[in-house]
Amino acid sequence: MIPTPWLILGIYVAVISLLSIIVCVYDKKISKRNNVKLRIPEKSLFIWSALGGSVAMYITMHLIRHKTKHVSFMVGIPVIIVLQVALIGALIYFGILPI
Repeated sequence: MIPTPWLILGIYVAVISLLSIIVCVYDKKISKRNNVKLRIPEKSLFIWSALGGSVAMYITMHLIRHKTKHVSFMVGIPVIIVLQVALIGALIYFGILPI
């Protein structure tokens, strides 16, 4: 059986989402220890989101109350989600990602 583009995309997003959750939870745990050297840079959290873990990152941030007071995250992650949905829509519209 040849995997469909949707299956490949689903597996990719699942793996990236899991890694995004791990990174977010790790950063939250380290932040409580006040160990700046081990913290995950905010840029890295945004990169994980942009790579496909945005929904998982956003949900995790709310569940564990991490970075929820940072406007850059509360606005930036939803913007990434909208852009990702628009990208998928464009790929479907132009026939690159078949329905």
